[in-house]
Amino acid sequence: MNSWLPEAASEIAPKVDNVLVAVTVISFIFFIVVSAALVILAVKYRRRAEGESTPSITGNETLEIIWTVIPSVILVAIFIHGLVVFNEMRRPPGEAVEVNVIGKQWLWQFEYRNGKKTINELNVQQNMPVKMIMRSDDVLHSFFIPAFRVKQDILPGRFTQLWFTPTKVGTFVIFCAEYCGSGHSQMLARVNVMSPEAFARWEGRGAAAQTATAAQSSLPAYKRGEKLYTNRGCNACHSIDGSPGIAPTFKGLFGRIEKFVDGTELRADENYLIESIYEPQARMVAGYQPVMPSFKGILSEAEVSDIIEYVKTLK
Repeated sequence: MNSWLPEAASEIAPKVDNVLVAVTVISFIFFIVVSAALVILAVKYRRRAEGESTPSITGNETLEIIWTVIPSVILVAIFIHGLVVFNEMRRPPGEAVEVNVIGKQWLWQFEYRNGKKTINELNVQQNMPVKMIMRSDDVLHSFFIPAFRVKQDILPGRFTQLWFTPTKVGTFVIFCAEYCGSGHSQMLARVNVMSPEAFARWEGRGAAAQTATAAQSSLPAYKRGEKLYTNRGCNACHSIDGSPGIAPTFKGLFGRIEKFVDGTELRADENYLIESIYEPQARMVAGYQPVMPSFKGILSEAEVSDIIEYVKTLK
């Protein structure tokens, strides 16, 4: 609708844009009117000669009523317009599909009605209302999808919610809009808006789901692991180039002797990596904080195996 605004990809987005455009246009008009009046009056009533006295102006009741009533009516209209859109944003329809969202340093976890779980990847159906039930596992986060014009703070110990109806098929970015620690800028995810047919395949309700799985399995294990490294949020904490971060780098990890906070040491083999993924607090590497969540129930054994094969290639 407006090329100077981000792409609008949800049902509520044009309505939010209309409120913004209305406020912007009205503000611009009043800026021009007030600025023009300021210049005109400054010129008309300037002092023209030395010793000239300032005109005595006692007031203009009609003018004062006009500049009080008109802005007041406009402000009330803006309030009503914004309130209508706000109420719509806060009241999800009864047929909305619920998705549980957990924000944690520094990734997003999604759990669906069919029991599936994903990390940093939200899969939804086009034109199907989606209700997000959200909580935080640690600190304050803020779930923000610019293309959908929705944003909601997520707090530890409390459930919050938002809803949207995606209208365009495609991939859109999810941000954390609240500073939540050193990995905040890497706390990115994506929304995959699918057609009804594609969403049914993803849910596993069609024969094509097996075809897609077969195509994925045709890749070498380390290539599948490389995709998982990004899609499952490993890249938010673990570098692959040896650069320091909030978690040990994957570069040269396999076969390396790791030193733990309790003073023990262990070679990073397959068993250690499996344990670190499923029970990350079992052995804490010295110099790092216990911030990694467990991926038990999120990553299958096959996916963990693929990630390990990828780590092995990072010499």
